[in-house]
Amino acid sequence: MSMAAGTDSGGYSSAINMTPMIDVLLVLLIIFMMQVSLSREVMKVQLPPQQQPNQQQESSQSNQIVLHLLADGGYTINSEPVAFSQLDARLHQIYDTRPAKLMFVKTAPNRTYGEVIEAMDIARSAGVQVIGLTPPELSGGG
Repeated sequence: MSMAAGTDSGGYSSAINMTPMIDVLLVLLIIFMMQVSLSREVMKVQLPPQQQPNQQQESSQSNQIVLHLLADGGYTINSEPVAFSQLDARLHQIYDTRPAKLMFVKTAPNRTYGEVIEAMDIARSAGVQVIGLTPPELSGGG
């Protein structure tokens, strides 16, 4: 009788003790959290100073090339109308002599994504290296 009771309590338990594994996972979690906070890098951004738009635009207008996709389906380069078929030749004429190959694209809200990308592809083929998209005008702009 006493032997039967001894064999049941003396056997090995097959249940996994989860407490040490959870402790190790918590320590690893804390280590990784500290490592992420230490590895953050600061990105320095230089913003242009705020200036009066009317005074500064007039003096730098000749240096900037703006391709405008009009709402009626036309194109202008610095307010000069250009036919779509002549756009490539006109951009080559402008950018072949320029050392800085920068252009801004301004588009009407009703122009499609494909039209904008097509105009940007033409500009890239003309040698434009940097293309900037201008935001929509604020109130009163026209």
